[in-house]
Amino acid sequence: MNTITIIGSINLDTNLRVAHMAKPGETIHTKELYTAGGGKGANQAVAAKRSEAKTNFIGAIGNDAAGNVMKELLTQEEIDLTGVKMLENEATGQAFIVIDESGENSIMIHAGANNAITIEQVEEFRSVIAGSDFLISQFESALDSTIRAFEIARENGVKTILNPAPAMKKVPTELLAVTDVIIPNETETEILTGIKVTDEASMKKASAVLHELGIEVVIITIGSKGAYYDVNGKNGIVPAFKVNAVDTTAAGDTFIGAMSSVLAKDFSNLTDAIAYGNQASSLTVQRYGAQPSIPYKNEIK
Repeated sequence: MNTITIIGSINLDTNLRVAHMAKPGETIHTKELYTAGGGKGANQAVAAKRSEAKTNFIGAIGNDAAGNVMKELLTQEEIDLTGVKMLENEATGQAFIVIDESGENSIMIHAGANNAITIEQVEEFRSVIAGSDFLISQFESALDSTIRAFEIARENGVKTILNPAPAMKKVPTELLAVTDVIIPNETETEILTGIKVTDEASMKKASAVLHELGIEVVIITIGSKGAYYDVNGKNGIVPAFKVNAVDTTAAGDTFIGAMSSVLAKDFSNLTDAIAYGNQASSLTVQRYGAQPSIPYKNEIK
């Protein structure tokens, strides 16, 4: 059983289901309104834990109603929240998600307490990072703290997984230098490398750029087609499962959390781990909401 530590975002999601996305200046009625646990970091933690990985979290929430809801939800998942601070002067992160009838979404995020994770907090939980098999992060929380966490991981032989989302035009080279596995989607890959992803050849070319930065494993998620991998001269596509998607929220997070729960530290089972992640996310997209849609190991199996 892998031990996974995640540093990143905890959000309370407000979800709006609509017939179609509103155009600029257009007012439309919603079909449904509901809240659910979210945040890329928290989603990935829930996915890892539900696939039976021992899961720790380093993050921050506000001392408010949303923070108390998220603390309760993640405690119920039995995720170790020792590294999560409850802050008096920050609001808990929130996301506002619009989902249309085809399952596509549009997401707006208020970072709040997620941006208040400090380097001092990371140092305080250095032993948690050092005792892990994998450390995972995204771009929904304070970047300098993520860099420090990745440096501590590298010093202790812990493999680092970076999900470069939401996309950033300029990712610090010092973060990429301590990243073992990078998992962007097609858009994020183009922003990172300047290479438009259109086919396998373009993904191979983009992967070469990322390898040159010192990253050993590149996994590009390609939605309903599956995921492309490139490691140690081996590459290919692990296909997705064909399903009827109703909500793609948290599909990528589920993939990362589930995959990391079964991935070997030497990456020897990478394609099998990707297939497991694909299977998990294929269940997620058939359900509504972020964390409520994430499957358990027995469902995936």
